[in-house]
Amino acid sequence: MKFGSVEHPEAIDFTLPPTHPDTLALLGKHKSAKPLEVYVGCAKWNRQDLKGFYPRGTKDELTYYATQFNSIELNGTFYNSPDKQQVETWKAKTPADFKFFPKVPQSISHYGRLLNVDEKMTAFADAIALFEEKMGVSFLQLHDNFKPKDFDRLATFVRKFSKSVPLAVEVRNAEWFADASISQKLYSLLEEEKTANVLVDTAGRRDMLHMRLTTPTAFVRYVGANHPTDKNRLDDWVARIKEWRDAGLQALYFFVHQNIEVESPLLSTYFIDRLNADLGLEVRGPDGKLFN
Repeated sequence: MKFGSVEHPEAIDFTLPPTHPDTLALLGKHKSAKPLEVYVGCAKWNRQDLKGFYPRGTKDELTYYATQFNSIELNGTFYNSPDKQQVETWKAKTPADFKFFPKVPQSISHYGRLLNVDEKMTAFADAIALFEEKMGVSFLQLHDNFKPKDFDRLATFVRKFSKSVPLAVEVRNAEWFADASISQKLYSLLEEEKTANVLVDTAGRRDMLHMRLTTPTAFVRYVGANHPTDKNRLDDWVARIKEWRDAGLQALYFFVHQNIEVESPLLSTYFIDRLNADLGLEVRGPDGKLFN
């Protein structure tokens, strides 16, 4: 994942910004004794990207991956919208506690730019709904040049998206974050529609780390820099998630990317271990030697 990458990550201030005050207010409304739901994983299961992760002789990558982690950010659906048979095949290869977080196809978000995409949207939603109990949250990532002037287009899409499939939204154009009134309009829409507001932690786009949740769910896409600072950044996230859990957070969906993906399983495992130790959780992750 090259988005937000920089040549010298050591020069970036990776300090997490303060939690948005409206996030704390929202979480306070959902505070309960219910245990925190946590899903942590990588963005893909491809052997070529995760070189060395799979034991020699592994015949099915997804089947093995699903024994190591409890979820996958299903980036592959961005390039090819799956049909129903494909979804059922993926579902059958994974254990009962596994969840998929499929990305809305680029034919809808980037090429279609949310216009005249009802048929494609319905086909996608109908297919991924077959994940059933293994369906996590689908997420819409908008193009970098999708700007606030197209807010109405986004609002229409969010309101029409299948209510049987949870949705999260990631906006990328800097104009969404430059003016508080524009940001608030977006946050209000997502909050009204019970749609999660995706947080992106990447070196070159610190503005996307807005720390404004619109549901009691934190959907975080973490982009490491293949640099020693990566683990320190994850330590900071563990501390922040603990604060949010104590404030009322109900669910955490955390997916690790790298500019060079080979280290994603290692960082995902590190994050799981730290969450379990510091928050007293039992999130499933790899045991023993991770790489061959």
